[in-house]
Formats: sequence, structure tokens, C-alpha cells
Amino acid sequence: MERFIIEGGTPLHGEVVIAGAKNAALGLIPATILSEGLCKIENIPNIKDVNRFINILKKLGIKTTQLNDNTVIFDAENIKQYEMLDDETRKMRASYYLLGALLGRFKKVVIPFPGGCDIGVRPIDQHIKGFEALGAKVELKHGIINISAERLIGASIYLDVVSVGATINIMLAAVKAEGVTVIENAAKEPHVVDVANFLNLMGANIKGAGTDVIKVTGVDKLYGCEYMVIPDQIEAGTYMVAAVATKGNVLIKNIIPKHLESISAKLLEMGAQIIEYDDSIRVIGEEHLKSINVKTLPYPGFPTDLQQPMAVLMCLTEGTGTITESIFENRFKYVDELRRMGADIIVDGRVAVINGGKSLSGATLKATDLRAGAAMVIAGLVAEGTTEVTDLKHIERGYEHLESKLRSLGAKISKSST
Repeated sequence: MERFIIEGGTPLHGEVVIAGAKNAALGLIPATILSEGLCKIENIPNIKDVNRFINILKKLGIKTTQLNDNTVIFDAENIKQYEMLDDETRKMRASYYLLGALLGRFKKVVIPFPGGCDIGVRPIDQHIKGFEALGAKVELKHGIINISAERLIGASIYLDVVSVGATINIMLAAVKAEGVTVIENAAKEPHVVDVANFLNLMGANIKGAGTDVIKVTGVDKLYGCEYMVIPDQIEAGTYMVAAVATKGNVLIKNIIPKHLESISAKLLEMGAQIIEYDDSIRVIGEEHLKSINVKTLPYPGFPTDLQQPMAVLMCLTEGTGTITESIFENRFKYVDELRRMGADIIVDGRVAVINGGKSLSGATLKATDLRAGAAMVIAGLVAEGTTEVTDLKHIERGYEHLESKLRSLGAKISKSST
């Protein structure tokens, strides 16, 4: 089994370049299904989830040309298949974007119910609500989703909860529907905007992405284009937290500072230094950090994908702080791992009370999911002694070259296969 071996206590110093956004790429890749021309996408992160999704598209009949580790050309002109039932599809949460893309292209789709990290109930009822509003018939039997429509007709759709996945999926289904589709209470995350921009470049007519009302006017045909994925907000935030936790000084490059405002605000509140530039940000840790309260919220609020790394940092602060998880109800499973290092954390439902000022000691830890895995690595960087992090498959789903990037910043981290 592969594991990271980390010697803690070394401040991070230097520069790190952020990869393309995982969550954006996972929406852009299936969107190529709707195009009848070549789509060249640059800055695609070289991570397991993305590579798995590209393989799924190949099985659907889409031709792909890998120009380099981060640039792929997609050719969906001759795709004929709207059914994908293999195990790869079952394992990926983002495979649900095949629903909107294949429905938009063929007016029918058959795929398994999606998987993903075990972080709580993640229903797709809002996706289904949107498809049905557009005129589709949805059947769920034996773990298989079967959706079909004679015609897709624009409609007004109000999402009962803010859902990134449902917002993107409805956009994918609606871009070639007849008439106008209005999505209210839409998600405003940067990757929603990125997918909308990509579709518009292909010839779609989407307005309002980044606000809570998105209007999609259907078009007859989408064409090829060239596009570059936005930088990864969560990867950038992870390195920001790591820099502060280790009392380091790190310049984080290839980022959009506006996407990081909620993270920067909390780190400043703690007492860290943040210096913003046009497409980079310098983060400097301080010896004494204040405890804070954090509540995860849809964008532009504090992202749920960074609450686990933030929990590690809050263990090092002076005083008591809280993290309230408002997005997922089962996202504190990693706390048991931190307790084994000496962390003082009490979980009550969706609230974690973190008593800071406790030094962490090295231990063997398990990455329980993708973002928890990143938190375990940060815990190892600040702990006394040696930490081993197992189940790297979760981490590698979402972080490109994490080990080598951290080593370039001075971290004492290596990978062992024993």
C-alpha cells in the first residue's frame, strides 16, 4: 500500500503553481459531448478523477488526442452511444454530468447512479427535477438512471437547494432545448461560470452565470473551440492553509484572487499575512494565531472542501473556535484521525468545537476522503515526529503532484510503497 511519510516541523517557503480546477474540468469534459467540432482544452489537471472521466468519454466513442499532460483535444462529432454502464462510471460522483450532456445531445441517457467520496447524503433530486421540467421522463431502477425525452423544451426551474451539480447539469441539458430555460437559486461557484463560458464559446446562449438566476436560450448546434480551465480554488486554498499552519512564507501562483476571498478573510482574521497580486498571492504564517469561527456556505462563502484543512490549522490557534458544516452532514469523519495526534475536537452534529493550543504528534493516519487526505498531510507537516498517511488513492483523485510540490517548498515528505 502506498503511503506518504512526513517529517513535521519544517516551515514551507518558496513558490507553487496551481493546477487547473478539478471541479471545473469535470464539468467541461462531458460538455464536449454536445459539440459537433473539435474542442481543445488546456490546463486540465493531471489527476485520477479527470483521467478516469476522459477514459469514460473514450468508451462512449469520443476521440481524444493528448497533446501533453494538461492539454487534450476532444472530438465528439461521430458519437452514437448514450448508454454507459461500466464500473468507472459508478465510481465517479461527477459522472452525473453525463446525464445532462447525453440528454442534451441524444434526448436519452442510461448510466448507473454515481459514486464519489462518502461525505454524507448527496441526492440528485434537483438534477431530476430540472430534467423533468424540461420534458424528460426519468426512471430509477436497480441503481440505473434511464432518462428520455421526445423533445426538450425550456422551462422555469427553481432549485430547492443551491446545487452546483444540478446547476451545471441543467445547463448542459438546456443549451440545445427549444426556447428559454431559467434556473433560479442557481449555484454561483467559479466552475459554474467556467462551464457556462465554455458552452458559450461553443455557440450556446447562457446569461447570468455567477448570479443566482441563469437564463439559457436554446440553440440548434454547438461547435468546436479552444478553452483554458480556470485555476483550482481548492488546491490554492490548501496551500494557503499549509503555509500558515507551518508558519511559512509561500507565493501561490496561477490563481484568481477573487475566488479566494473567503479563505483569505479567515486567514487574516487569524492573524496571518496575505498579499494579493494580479494572478498570485503571498501567504505568511505568524507565530501566534487567534481562534476563529467558520461556517461552510455556497460560494462566495467559505468552501466545504476546505473545512478539513482549516480544522488542522485551528488546532494550532490560541483559544477555542468552531467549524459549522452546512453543506454535508457527514463531513467530520476525519476528526478521529486528528484526535489520534492529540487534537482536542468535540463534534456535535454539524458543529466541531476545536480547542486550540494543542501540539500534534506524528501518527499513522488514514485519508478518509479527498479533502480529509489533504488535511492529514497538513497535520503531518506541523506535527512533532513522523506521520504516515495511507489511502493515497483519495488524495490523488484531486491534487496534482502534491508530494513534489510540497517538497519544492521544503517539506520533508516522501512516498513509500511498502
